[in-house]
Amino acid sequence: MNVAEVTAKAKVLLEALPYIQDFRGSTFVIKYGGSFMDDPDPVARTRVAYDIAFLAACGINVVVVHGGGKAITKAMESSGLKADFVNGLRVTDAATIAVVKKTLDEVVNKDVCDAVASAKGKPKGLPGDTVLVCEKLIVDDDGHAVDLGYVGDVTEVKVKLIKKEIGDGFIPIISPVAEGHDGMPYNVNADLVAGRVASALRARRLVYMSDVPGLLSNPPDADSLISTLKISQVEELKKRGVIDKGMRPKVQSAIRALEEGVQRVHFIDGRLPHSLLLEIFTDQGIGTEIVHG
Repeated sequence: MNVAEVTAKAKVLLEALPYIQDFRGSTFVIKYGGSFMDDPDPVARTRVAYDIAFLAACGINVVVVHGGGKAITKAMESSGLKADFVNGLRVTDAATIAVVKKTLDEVVNKDVCDAVASAKGKPKGLPGDTVLVCEKLIVDDDGHAVDLGYVGDVTEVKVKLIKKEIGDGFIPIISPVAEGHDGMPYNVNADLVAGRVASALRARRLVYMSDVPGLLSNPPDADSLISTLKISQVEELKKRGVIDKGMRPKVQSAIRALEEGVQRVHFIDGRLPHSLLLEIFTDQGIGTEIVHG
């Protein structure tokens, strides 16, 4: 390795230093989802796990909320159940919620925990219904009445239980299942869960990792990334179709989180090597951040 390469590495570390100093002791909530999470090739998942372990090693309190839609659909097919969706939301009857909970808690959550542990992090798997309470979802994002069965909207986050795990040095890994007032588990949109958890913890940062670069002003053009978006600009982008059906739950959850005390929300592409670290610890960033204004 020559001097120039060594110097370049030192510059990267020095660029990260003020961010590490500033963020130490802060709480970050990471939404871990997207097709990269379901890819048979574990490389991308392993990179993300190392990024999460890196954040924790820098003294940041990291909380992870994971998705698992594709794993659920696969498990349902194996059980002879057909997946039905209404406006992108999974219809969840009694047979389906049993498969959903088992898959999220015992398969997906375990996989995420194993990946973080392999990076020398200290994960603690938390079934969502041990820390989340919900009511039955009766209205979708567009205000239309829906009956999707055991699908919920989070009304309470048991902050003390999550903070206890953080205080004991763990990285809580939460599945998107909540306990209903009837004592039953409910399937909950993982983007919504991440937003509610971030709000309840008054997180410094909420990061949505998926398989898109961020918000694009011209969706087919990957070079049209919107680096910074103010809340006041969101409605116009919805009208123009820039924020489409797939991004709406994320953006709505982001705005609610910002209004409830989260300082910034980031959308990044989990397929890019170390996108989490690049977004958090460099001046430029590589995704979209949503801010007040």
